[in-house]
Amino acid sequence: MATEYANYINGEWVESATGASFAVTNPASVDEIVSYHPASTKADVEDAVDASVAAQDEWAHTPGPSRGSVLRETGELLAARKGEATETLVREEGKTRSEAAGEVQRAIDIFHYYAEKCRDLGGTVKPASASEMDLYTKREPLGTVALITPWNYPIAIPAWKLAPALAAGNTVVLKPASEAPNASRILLECLDEAGLPKGVANLVTGSGSEVGAPLTESDDIDGLSFTGSTGVGTAVAQTAAEDLTRVQCEMGGKNPTIVMPSADIEQAAELVGAGAFGTTGQSCTATSRAIVHESVYDEFVDAITGYAESLEVGPGLEDPDVGPHVSDSELASTLEYVTIGQDEGATLETGGIRLTGNDYERGNYVPPTVFVDVKNDMRIAQEEIFGPVLAVIEARDFEDAISTANDVDFGLAASIVTQNLSEANRFVDEIDAGVAKVNDKTTGLELHVPFGGYKGSSTNTYREQGDAGLDFFSSIKTVYKSY
Repeated sequence: MATEYANYINGEWVESATGASFAVTNPASVDEIVSYHPASTKADVEDAVDASVAAQDEWAHTPGPSRGSVLRETGELLAARKGEATETLVREEGKTRSEAAGEVQRAIDIFHYYAEKCRDLGGTVKPASASEMDLYTKREPLGTVALITPWNYPIAIPAWKLAPALAAGNTVVLKPASEAPNASRILLECLDEAGLPKGVANLVTGSGSEVGAPLTESDDIDGLSFTGSTGVGTAVAQTAAEDLTRVQCEMGGKNPTIVMPSADIEQAAELVGAGAFGTTGQSCTATSRAIVHESVYDEFVDAITGYAESLEVGPGLEDPDVGPHVSDSELASTLEYVTIGQDEGATLETGGIRLTGNDYERGNYVPPTVFVDVKNDMRIAQEEIFGPVLAVIEARDFEDAISTANDVDFGLAASIVTQNLSEANRFVDEIDAGVAKVNDKTTGLELHVPFGGYKGSSTNTYREQGDAGLDFFSSIKTVYKSY
């Protein structure tokens, strides 16, 4: 029997105002219900926002080191529940066990990192132009912030928004994606057990229209951090801007890896393959395009095809190389793009079918898929495909490769595989992406440096993670003190 969970509002676990709920299913076995969660409404959002507003002053005036103690204890409690959280994530999102365990560990590390940053939240001191005057800055929290998070990293992304928001002294209302809300529920349980005061963090589950929209439109929300699709993020940013609410949106990507003649082609195939097919391609930083110099194109196609066909696909709990899509709709979208690619004239080299039979019959499975003979004006080279689909594009030279890499509406992550120092340095200077990597895959991020994109990948306001995460959730007050 699947467990029915509640919202977390003002330090209590409560049903939605209507009592309605929705089911979360296992993408590896879609007829298995993992859990039920409140199908919340505007009334529930208002209760959560009211609780957050009421708790603002006390939390804002809690000393930074004391806030850090709560975050540190939260990390410890999550570490003690790592096995449970890992299995929960696998069963609701579909990641492989290894991928899920890595994501849970990242969430633990994030809470520990921002726990320590709480001791270093001071401002700066500057020399004043006049004598007998002190001139300095101090950080202050925004107030109450709304966090809207996606299903593809259901514990890491809530963690990297929650932790800096709380560290900076804000109160929070979190709306997780309906496909995978359990990981956020575990985070709130850990925060509660760690002693977070009532009302400081609140969790409300439900649809974007019933929960996300009221959060975006609320006059009591002082900052809004969103991760999700470019279309929804743009609408969120536009709505928030009407009230001059501070907003931060990280959105889609169409991430390239450039492969140059000096590259070790087997290594290049492994880097591209790991970036394209890891997490079932369901990552905003996933490698979606391999832009390959013409002199090594055929060799690379053979290598990446072999790599793709060597990967094991299966239920995440069995820890294969590639798990299922999170939902029927995501599976259908990927298969639709396979058809589009073929209709556009690209060659389907491997994959591109729904797997059936045995363990596959009840799940949302597509094997790693490689298209070749792709032109950069094709839809499969321009539009984000949230699945394990790679488009391989031929480039004449370095300049052509860079031009092709930049010729999209996104600019999140990009990489190059080369042993030529000049090419590496030019790539870093010329690529239009917020994350640039040399001899590495496009996926994988350090938690203590800024993360964000250019163009349609971001609102280009504030970055996430590291000190940049604290910058978004803080206001800077400049103090002139004459004595």
